[in-house]
Formats: sequence, C-alpha cells, structure tokens
Amino acid sequence: MYVAKKMFLTKGVGLHKEKLVSFEMALRNAHIASYNIVRVSSIIPPHCELVPVRKGIKELAPGQIIFTVLADTATNERHRLIGSSIGVAIPRDRGNIGYLSEHHSYGDDEKTTGDYAEDIAALMLATILGAEFDVEQSYNKRLDQWKLSDQIVKTLNITQTAIGKTGFWTTVVAAAVLIP
Repeated sequence: MYVAKKMFLTKGVGLHKEKLVSFEMALRNAHIASYNIVRVSSIIPPHCELVPVRKGIKELAPGQIIFTVLADTATNERHRLIGSSIGVAIPRDRGNIGYLSEHHSYGDDEKTTGDYAEDIAALMLATILGAEFDVEQSYNKRLDQWKLSDQIVKTLNITQTAIGKTGFWTTVVAAAVLIP
C-alpha cells in the first residue's frame, strides 16, 4: 500500500518555441523533470509532513515514478498572463485527510490565482469536516469562519505566473509531490 508520508510544493516556468519543450523547461525549473510523473487527485494523507523542496528531492531517485498533484498552463499568445497554482488545506486533527487543489488561470495575477486555489482546497476540506460555510461570503470571511471553527489549521498555496512572449510557448507549473 502506497501512502505518502511527506510532501513538497514546487513551481516553475518554461519558455521555448515548441510547446512540449516549454513544459519540460517548466518541470526543470521546478526541479521535477528527472522523474516520471503520475498525476493524482487531491488528498493529503493523514500525518503527511510538508517538507522543503530540497529535502524532498533528496529522497527521490532520477527516473523514479512520483505521484504528483500538478497544475500546468501554457500559452503562445503575446502578453497573455497565465498562472498555475496548488492550494493546500490542512486539518487541525492531523489524523484526518487534508486537501490539495489545482487551478489554471488566464488573466489573473499571482495573488488572485493563489487565493482561488487556496479557497478551493479549504472549501473541499470544510465540506468533509462538516464545517459550516456560506458560499456567498468572501473567501476571507469563510476562511476566518473555518479557522474559528477550530477544524482547519492551515491553508497556503504555491503559484507560478508568467506573461506570454512573441514566437514562444510559455508554460507555468505548480506541483505537490507526494513522497512514500
């Protein structure tokens, strides 16, 4: 049985005339190009520790299959603002699962993109914890309400944005890498 004990967050940007190479360059910039990436859904296992990128990579071997929540966005449009973000929501009771969300944006800045991904992760966690929330309220009001309910201890995001360039593909990635 594979259950991740650790996880790290990373991000990157790539630029190239070929779309696939641009994606590869973004993975290189995020330090995860030398692994075989399997995309997975959005669950943080109970007791999974969030570690820095450098510490997490030391536990991986080149060519290894890694399970990753990955957001990637690409454009070949000049001046097009793109973003990719992973939102994280961690419950106070670390014996429960947490949530990750991936978000792909066009035209939104880094803060807006990251806040949205974080909101989605917190929303998914709140719904399984039974925390009350009003979808009509702003993200900040809902987050305050969830944190006051003492069920969600931490939310965060990792976000990469970039602006498209003439004659090139621009790709941004954000990832949560799960480590056994």
